[in-house]
Amino acid sequence: MQTWTITDPGNVRPQNQDYYSVTELSENCLLAVVCDGMGGAKSGNVASRLACEVFSEEICRSFHPTMTDSEAERLLRSAVNLANVSVYEHAKLSVEYEGMGTTLVAALLRPGLAHVVNVGDSRAYYFDADGINRITTDHSVVQYMIQRGEITWEQAKDHPSKHMITRAVGPGAQVLSDVFTFPTCEGDKLLLCSDGLSNQMADQEILFEVAHGIRQDDCCLRLLRIAKERGAPDNVTCVLVAI
Repeated sequence: MQTWTITDPGNVRPQNQDYYSVTELSENCLLAVVCDGMGGAKSGNVASRLACEVFSEEICRSFHPTMTDSEAERLLRSAVNLANVSVYEHAKLSVEYEGMGTTLVAALLRPGLAHVVNVGDSRAYYFDADGINRITTDHSVVQYMIQRGEITWEQAKDHPSKHMITRAVGPGAQVLSDVFTFPTCEGDKLLLCSDGLSNQMADQEILFEVAHGIRQDDCCLRLLRIAKERGAPDNVTCVLVAI
């Protein structure tokens, strides 16, 4: 597997509160994580980094290549819960950290298989011969409104509540995560990204850059450039994995 990464504060925000990591767990096994922090000037940074590090450390400590699918899924949920407790307890240390939290999306890749976990609106996309597949479902106000038929996808793009998420790691003592397991094939790709990218590009536009770009090794840079050309009001982070 090959990986490419990029993170940028965007055009408006002075700080980058996104955080990511990529870890080789064993031969042909990889863990990739993207977190998008929320809170004040300092707390968003703290939440995203702490959640990413605690989550990744727990996976590294407990992962074994021979795990069953259900064991891998339980490990991902357990690691999210541990990250949540860590952020929640850390928030009690200072008024500056009060209410801080972060999104989290992660992919545990094994030969022929991927396990994805998410909390919030950072996304995972999978690219195969059939095109682009959005693996995760946003935990957000506008996603809930779309599911209820109150607004359309087009209306959601400019909705005043589009940045409001309904789940996050850290603000509460407990957190609910979604886990997805699906087969992978050699030559396919997986993209993890913060909403700083997905809010600026449609799925089909992302597909074009990932699947049809001239150079694979500068795909993340091209995605970032497009987001910044369109204003990039938020931090932008991408982790691309070629399987």
